[in-house]
Amino acid sequence: MSAETGVDALLPAEIARRAESIGVKKAGMSFWNVFVLAVLAGAFIALGAVFATTITAGSFTTRGADNLSVSTTVIPYGFTRLIGGLAFTLGLILVVVSGAELFTGNNLIVMAFMAGKISLAKVLENWGIVYLGNFIGSILTAGLVFLSGQYTFGSGAVGINAINIAASKVHFTFLQALILGILCNALVCLAVWMTYGARSTIDKIAAIILPITAFVAAGFEHSIANMYYLPVALFITQFDPTFLSEHALKVSGDLTWGNFLFANLLPVTIGNVIGGAALVGLVYWFVYLRGDKQTEP
Repeated sequence: MSAETGVDALLPAEIARRAESIGVKKAGMSFWNVFVLAVLAGAFIALGAVFATTITAGSFTTRGADNLSVSTTVIPYGFTRLIGGLAFTLGLILVVVSGAELFTGNNLIVMAFMAGKISLAKVLENWGIVYLGNFIGSILTAGLVFLSGQYTFGSGAVGINAINIAASKVHFTFLQALILGILCNALVCLAVWMTYGARSTIDKIAAIILPITAFVAAGFEHSIANMYYLPVALFITQFDPTFLSEHALKVSGDLTWGNFLFANLLPVTIGNVIGGAALVGLVYWFVYLRGDKQTEP
C-alpha cells in the first residue's frame, strides 16, 4: 500500500518530504491569506491560554455528604501544571485542525529553505507576517477577555491567576527566558512534525497532546502564548484598580509593557526560533533531506 493511499502514519523520511512541501506551499501564499490565518492562530493560542488560566485558578472546595462540612483542597503543583497543560493543547489543536498560521510551528519552513526550494527572503517574509498576525490575534483576544470580565469569575480567582502567571514571566533572566523558549519550541515543532505524519483528525490531536502538555507542565516559554498571558494581566492591573483593591493585590513593579516586550517576548522569541528551526527543522533536514538539495529556480 503506497504512502499516498495508506492508513498508517507516515514514516519519518516521508514526514520530512511532506514538511518540505508544506513549507514551499506556506511560503507561496498571498499576504492577506497568511495574515488572516495568523490572526486566527494568535486567537486560537490565546483561547488555549484562557482555558489553562481558568482551569488552574484557585483551590477546590467540596462539601461533605451532610452538605454542611466544607473542605478546601490545594492541588499539588505538578498536577496543576498537568491539567493546565492539557487545557492549553486546545490552542494548537485549533491551529492544526481548523487551519491557521502559527509562528512557532512555521519555524519548520526552514526545511524547504535548506532543501533549496524557497529563498531566505521568503522564509523571513512568512515569519514576519505570521508573527505580526499572531500578535494581533493574541492581544485582541486578551482585550476581549478583559472587556468580558471573565477574569472576575470564581470570586476573582481567574484574574488573580492571570496576574500571577504574568508576573512570574517577567522575572526570568535573558538567558533563562531564551533557553526556556528553546525547550518549548522544540516540543511544539515536534508536535507539528508528528501531525504531518498523521492520517486523520484524531491522529493529529493525539500527536499534539503530550508534547504540548509537557512544555506547559515543565514551565517552558511560548512567545505567542505570552502575547496573551502578559497583556491580559496588564489590562487588568492598569484598567481595573478596583479589582486589585478588592483582592488586596500588590502587583510587581516589573509587570510593565516594556518588560513584556524586552525581558520576556524578545528572548523567548529568539529561543523559539532556535528550538524550532535549528533543533527540529535543521536536524531533520540534515538526516533526511540534505542529499535532495536543489538550486531554487
